[in-house]
Amino acid sequence: MAAAAAALSPFLSLDPNQRQHFHIHLNPTKTPPFLSSRNPLLSLQRLHQCNCRCSFPSSSPNSVTPSQYYSFLDDPFRGSRFLSNEELEKLKALESFVYLQELESGSLWVRVMRNEEMDLTAGLLAESFAESMLMPLGYGALLRFLVKQYLIERRAVMPHAVTLVGFYRDKGGEKGNELAGTVEVCFDKRGANASPPTPIPPKNSPYICNMTVTKQLRRRGIGWHLLKASEELLSQMASTKEVYLHCRMIDEAPFNMYIKAGYNVVQTDSVLILLTLQRRKHLMCKKLPVYNSLYESDMSESGEELLS
Repeated sequence: MAAAAAALSPFLSLDPNQRQHFHIHLNPTKTPPFLSSRNPLLSLQRLHQCNCRCSFPSSSPNSVTPSQYYSFLDDPFRGSRFLSNEELEKLKALESFVYLQELESGSLWVRVMRNEEMDLTAGLLAESFAESMLMPLGYGALLRFLVKQYLIERRAVMPHAVTLVGFYRDKGGEKGNELAGTVEVCFDKRGANASPPTPIPPKNSPYICNMTVTKQLRRRGIGWHLLKASEELLSQMASTKEVYLHCRMIDEAPFNMYIKAGYNVVQTDSVLILLTLQRRKHLMCKKLPVYNSLYESDMSESGEELLS
């Protein structure tokens, strides 16, 4: 499960052939001429149903994070775009989203990335991409810069897309809280990337991408639960319940996991894609359970309190 758990699909490519599980599509204002922006892929982990819970409390449990409250409205990277009432409700729901999971070796919790965690997350993504591409160490600083620019751009479209981060603590608690992994979740058309990979998924459908797991924490089911957390969040937040992801044809292990998780192939790249020096990819889809959306539930509860 190591390779599949290390799935990364940001959209930048220094080598058009890409390597097994890592594709970055960074979209800074100006991309260096040797970078390609059309080679994304993602490889995610299978949904796991063991002893987990997903909650949207008004404040996070003490075991989840030292800082109990965080407002994305105050985030310097969010921009000054006017938010509708519906977007404000969704933003509030994202602030309190927490996915908790007990693993054999420790505890994992997943929530939305915060401003102060952006450099750490960018470093993890850049390291994973460099590892997959066997890139020289000299490219590390450039990769971190480009990944951070991408994260900043994606931050500005919240609550239509979001970056989740997972933190891990071993049972002994000796190492404290470690960044375990990250994954990007797009909810709708406004959160979709401008240049999606082929086969192109429906613009207004949810999309999961850009997943990676910290190297020393692989083989523990963390990638599995990053996918589960993404699906839980999409089930609550997205109006369309058909979620899409990509899997390269050569990635047999991730492909089998997606099939077991309920994903089906809906389209596959033509062999002509090989002429662009890209790997052929499957577009896969899964229909998620239907729940009441978070912001509708919050508004309903508020209305009941006013009437009582």
